[in-house]
Amino acid sequence: MTVLASPRPSPPRPRRNRAPRGIERARRREAAALVMPSLLPILVLSVAPLLMGVLLAFTDAELVRRPDYQFVGVDNFVRLAGNSFFWESFRIGMVWAVSVTLLQLVAALGLALLLNSGLRLQGLTRVLALIPWAMPPVVVAIMWKMIYSPNAGPLNAFLGSVGLPDDINWLADFSTALPAVIVVGVWVGMPQTTVTLLAGLQQIPDELHEAAAMDGANAWRRFWAVTLPSLRPIVTSITSLNFIWNFNSFSLVYVLTEGGPGGRTMLPMLFTYLEAFKNRNIGYAAAMGVVLVVVVVVLLALYLRSQFRDDRAEKKG
Repeated sequence: MTVLASPRPSPPRPRRNRAPRGIERARRREAAALVMPSLLPILVLSVAPLLMGVLLAFTDAELVRRPDYQFVGVDNFVRLAGNSFFWESFRIGMVWAVSVTLLQLVAALGLALLLNSGLRLQGLTRVLALIPWAMPPVVVAIMWKMIYSPNAGPLNAFLGSVGLPDDINWLADFSTALPAVIVVGVWVGMPQTTVTLLAGLQQIPDELHEAAAMDGANAWRRFWAVTLPSLRPIVTSITSLNFIWNFNSFSLVYVLTEGGPGGRTMLPMLFTYLEAFKNRNIGYAAAMGVVLVVVVVVLLALYLRSQFRDDRAEKKG
């Protein structure tokens, strides 16, 4: 008698675990809700004006009570390409931004090393070093105008006391106006760079310096072999931010010189401001702004690319 074997029951299908997906979607919604309060002001106050400025760059908009402007294509950019005054202000702006950024880095690195050396009254010294950063740019500009005053300024008074010429008009002389303004820019921005570099110095392990010292490296050699390579990521980021900030400077130079004498301190942002709010050519000024944004982004991309390439080469080596 043949007994038929009953078919084996198929194994139960595993149930889809939908709970983790639901939890993941809830977490995403929660993250979006947390980000939106900070993202919304950026969109409204930064992205929207930027897009509006790009649109205005292709129009003949003017600053009038009842604006009536038309689309003009690339006419503003063609006109701008032949504006020698704008490109001269761009050259001055590059000299200003590069000089201030590099001098800020050198001065701030020296001050950070000094503050990290364990001096007495170190806390008070750090507080005093932050004073220029806490002062509004307009107040700083007024204070330095008094220092540079050709008649009653303390700088000329000091020069006269040591037998040097004491009648220099620092902010009105063609040869001294830009260097004088650069000094003020370095003084204003140095504290921020100092604090950033000081934080980086405090993260370097003491064992690295001790090992280098045991190998016979002096202080200068330890700086180049240990300190500076450890600070390279911080130096890259802070110099990039400082360059953007310095190139876009406006209020400090406007109060000090208003672009004079003879345009020797006419930075691009100041030139664009005068074109927009004194000559009332909003569309033309917007085209200037677009060109400046593109140029700064390209320069920063090339700089960061070279820095990251050097970092990769060192890691491979």
